[in-house]
Amino acid sequence: MGCALSQNTLPSFLLFPRRGPKPLMKRFLLPLTLLAALAAMAQGALPSEAHGTATGGALDGLAHPLMGVDHLLMLLAAGTAASQISLMLLPWALGGGVLGALMGSTGWTMPLLETLAALAIMGVAALTLQGGSRGRADRALQAISAGVVGGGMAIHGLLHGLEAPAGTASLLWWTGALLSSAVVCGGTVLLLRSLPQGWGRAMALAMLMAGGLAVLAS
Repeated sequence: MGCALSQNTLPSFLLFPRRGPKPLMKRFLLPLTLLAALAAMAQGALPSEAHGTATGGALDGLAHPLMGVDHLLMLLAAGTAASQISLMLLPWALGGGVLGALMGSTGWTMPLLETLAALAIMGVAALTLQGGSRGRADRALQAISAGVVGGGMAIHGLLHGLEAPAGTASLLWWTGALLSSAVVCGGTVLLLRSLPQGWGRAMALAMLMAGGLAVLAS
């Protein structure tokens, strides 16, 4: 009889050690780092008079939603909301963006657009933080979120429409802008759906803070 224990006789807690929850700081270290980076980036949000008419074709259109901090934040906020509340927010985001773009292309505008664009980011982020368990938001929150996401994207689409080039370059520019917007928004959804829910909540908090800084900068 040997005194060595076989694998079958080892206590289960040694074979399969329990993994307790990670310390709070370690669990949210990367999300909080991202939050700080995005908040710092939002400090460079441009005031309303810095938005001018865009030029060029498809490549400039691709870059436009990425170079404007407020536009990028709105796309990230909408993608975060869709990943945490409901994927049905994506059609609302698309519809709102297209509607706003059409209105802006006609020259229609409204006062305090920059401030409203920043407030839209904050509103979407705040609703995301109220979402509870991923994909289990109640219908009232989903309906409110759809309106806020659609309205927020319409405001940003309106800004795009006012900035878009005229003439033959317009169609290529819009194609590029729509493509990059879809990649950012959809990519945010796919990424956050593959990560623990804490990442989505940290991203929403980052958008809330960054939107607040954008309000101050507008």
